[in-house]
Amino acid sequence: MGESVAEATITSWLKEVGETIEADEAVLEIATDKVDSEVPSEVDGVLVEKLFDVDDVVQVGQTIAIIETEGEGSASAEAPKAEAAPVAAVAEVAKAVTVAQETVAPISSNGDRFYSPLVKNMAKQEGIAQAELDTVPGTGKDGRVTKADMLSYLKNRGSQPAAASKAPVAASKPASSAPAKVETAPVVASGEDEIIEMTRMGKLIAHHMVESVQTSAHVQSFIEADVTKIWNWRKKVKDGFAKREGENLTFTPIFMEAVAKALRDFPMMNISLQGNTIIKKKNINLGMAAALPDGNLIVPVIKNADQLNLVGMTKQVNDLAGRARQNKLKPDDIQGGTYTVTNVGTFGSIMGTPIINQPQVGILALGAIRKVPAVIETPEGDFIGIRYKMFMSHSYDHRVVNGALGGQFVKAVKDYLEAWDSNREI
Repeated sequence: MGESVAEATITSWLKEVGETIEADEAVLEIATDKVDSEVPSEVDGVLVEKLFDVDDVVQVGQTIAIIETEGEGSASAEAPKAEAAPVAAVAEVAKAVTVAQETVAPISSNGDRFYSPLVKNMAKQEGIAQAELDTVPGTGKDGRVTKADMLSYLKNRGSQPAAASKAPVAASKPASSAPAKVETAPVVASGEDEIIEMTRMGKLIAHHMVESVQTSAHVQSFIEADVTKIWNWRKKVKDGFAKREGENLTFTPIFMEAVAKALRDFPMMNISLQGNTIIKKKNINLGMAAALPDGNLIVPVIKNADQLNLVGMTKQVNDLAGRARQNKLKPDDIQGGTYTVTNVGTFGSIMGTPIINQPQVGILALGAIRKVPAVIETPEGDFIGIRYKMFMSHSYDHRVVNGALGGQFVKAVKDYLEAWDSNREI
């Protein structure tokens, strides 16, 4: 699923145990916080076991199902015993996978016990394994474990030797290593209030935003750019461009071109941090934050953005933005981003403090273009004139990007925009 995707939720199984599956045939549907997609089989065979249920959250790299494939001699009707061997082998593999899951897999619901995302997160944070969680008494509907049940269990957990024996790693953790949990008062809705359930994508976005803030030391640099030359140039060429290329020339590809050039000048902004290791990216893949009709956000990626001319950049921007609005993006369209740009000016904001799109180390917010009075310096002296200006807000990870680099990078973007050639041909 790409480095930016760590987990996915199974939304439906398209095949049942015992059904025959052909290579490239869809077996199940999954959803991430970015896109929904089908998972095809890589082989011909028979589905012999599902290791996860619908609504389970699966980590990238985990085994989700077992498919029995035919060996060279297993198809022979004259050797039924030979056919049984692969089935027995599959059973052993399934048993081994199940044992491994109990040790390292995330918490999952089963036929008798359903766990909400909140309960799963609480268990994960407290180091509670599946076996231990299954012993927690549930007072919710149909015996479900609630937040109150978890808080009560955690409060008395230290005095429960049985639980400690099932989760020795969690029990051996020093009490002082975990910060004290502060209970917040529940929000009470009156009869006149409307209750709206968060969407699946909304929940995942909220989780990743909080996780990003907790992971990266966010700091911002702000700069104002004079884009009068770009404003006038685009006004002059946009109609001819649309007639010739069949595409609308917006400001976004122009800004993307400048960002790609700046990343080429400052490659240490085009990195990721893995533990104490810095991964310097070879390709410049620009993420383009796009708002969806339902209010959620998605970030399609322009691959090798520094290698595109302005016509190519425009076509990429329009294609990705259009398919994002129609919910037609493919998993590959939202993977591999190395730096992200978000246009907060679309909604009238003059600046913003965007949250870094992990595992990247920087994100640039483009503010609204405004017509303002400004001082114009000329050889004959300074004058007041009307100029088109915009603020750019650069959020970056202060663990690896210091203020000098963060400021120099956004200054380079400004310089590229202000040095625009008013006679440029496109």
